[in-house]
Amino acid sequence: MPESGSAAPPLRIIAGPTGAGKSALAMALAARHGARIISADSRQIYRGFDIGTAKPTAAERAAVPHAGLDVADPTERWNAARWALEANVWLAEDAALRRPSIIAGGTGLWLQALVRPLADEPPMDPVRRAATQDFLKGMPTDALRTMVERLDPARAQLGRAQLLRAAEVALVSGERLSDWHAKGSTKPMRAARWLIVDPGTHLGERLDRRREQMLTDGWLDEVRALGETVPAEAPAWNACGYREIREVVQSTRPLADALEAVRISTRQYAKRQRTWFRNQLDDIGPVTRLDPTAPNALDVAERWFSEDSP
Repeated sequence: MPESGSAAPPLRIIAGPTGAGKSALAMALAARHGARIISADSRQIYRGFDIGTAKPTAAERAAVPHAGLDVADPTERWNAARWALEANVWLAEDAALRRPSIIAGGTGLWLQALVRPLADEPPMDPVRRAATQDFLKGMPTDALRTMVERLDPARAQLGRAQLLRAAEVALVSGERLSDWHAKGSTKPMRAARWLIVDPGTHLGERLDRRREQMLTDGWLDEVRALGETVPAEAPAWNACGYREIREVVQSTRPLADALEAVRISTRQYAKRQRTWFRNQLDDIGPVTRLDPTAPNALDVAERWFSEDSP
């Protein structure tokens, strides 16, 4: 760690599309260097939503310390600013212990908010805001995306949670969220070094294997148990695949049909993530791109980790 008064070292961020292999690399590096992994996954924050979010297992969490997991009730709504605020607390904890931090996850807007703080959002009337949220929450994602294409086109290719936020801000405040964020923050940018993990054409096969493993691990039973206590409108259900599997549990959709829908939505999500990480990192830190299936993948990751190490 730097001495008092010196500049903090760049943040180490491992990112990339879902299912790419980020967690395995982060685990390997953290185990080697005594680091803690800070999760930047917008669905792994929710307690109880474990299998379908590919949350680290109890054994993995016992082997390597993690932060950012199981920090929210399923009914809570988190945004990029809220996560960045908490992530700064976790980073400060690690700094006080002189312990390295590895930030790992695929929620690009959250990562961006950490290194390039967002401007405060426009003021919104709480009554209108609540009514708008009630109106939007039952809207199918395709219809919601069409609405955002009109209201805030720059955010129309994001996931459901971000679409809801973009529509809410535009409808209630009359301003586009993308325009507001473009104004920037008075807070300084933080230095970061990025390791973008992407297996290329092999990603689809990895996602298919992971989906099958989730079923083997008891995803149906997990969703059945969650359905007994978690309200149907809870934000946690927006995690990729959970609504489809809930329909299977409720006997309103055949398993094969649901799995095909999950396959399509997961690949679409991965495509959006790839686009984001390809287009948004030019001015927020050096980028190393890595195919985790390459024979020298761990060596490349090790060199990336060790740059600027004290």
